[in-house]
Amino acid sequence: MKKRKIIVAITGASGAIYAKLLIEKLKNNQHEIQSLALVFSTNAKEVWIYELNEQIPTSGNITIYKSTDFNAPFASGSAQYDTMIVCPCSMGTLARIASGISNDLITRAADVILKERRKLILVTRETPLNIIHINNMKTLTEAGGIICPAVPSFYSKPQTINQLAETVVDRILDLANLEITTFRWQTD
Repeated sequence: MKKRKIIVAITGASGAIYAKLLIEKLKNNQHEIQSLALVFSTNAKEVWIYELNEQIPTSGNITIYKSTDFNAPFASGSAQYDTMIVCPCSMGTLARIASGISNDLITRAADVILKERRKLILVTRETPLNIIHINNMKTLTEAGGIICPAVPSFYSKPQTINQLAETVVDRILDLANLEITTFRWQTD
């Protein structure tokens, strides 16, 4: 099996718990992953510290890139990163990606993933939605992106906040075609 090259971008939307759990689960799936790149927006770092009361992760088999580093390998399609997950994805980031504005490494990488027809998963965090948000989601869906709102499920009967957030993270990992063990509705 070919190992995957994955980018995780974290923006300033609330929901750092989703990104934290996603990173942890990706680190546990190293047998499927050749390269795991991580990019934080400036606001994402502040939200991470505020919501989780901890510093951003620096250990493990991940490489962290600055949001201004256009020399990162995945700023070009030739590096062949196959999946990008923006988690959580702010509506501002979503709008810039939908408009083709590549003003930082996150939006440039998303543009590259779309132009190369690879997998872009946007874990949106906003409610309620206005028509601009909805139109931007439509534009990105038509361009090949996957909109995966951070909407937890309850049928697995989660008992903790982490278990509830994991219902979203497991869905993201399913969309990224990674092998995971998770609750499946009406299966043995």
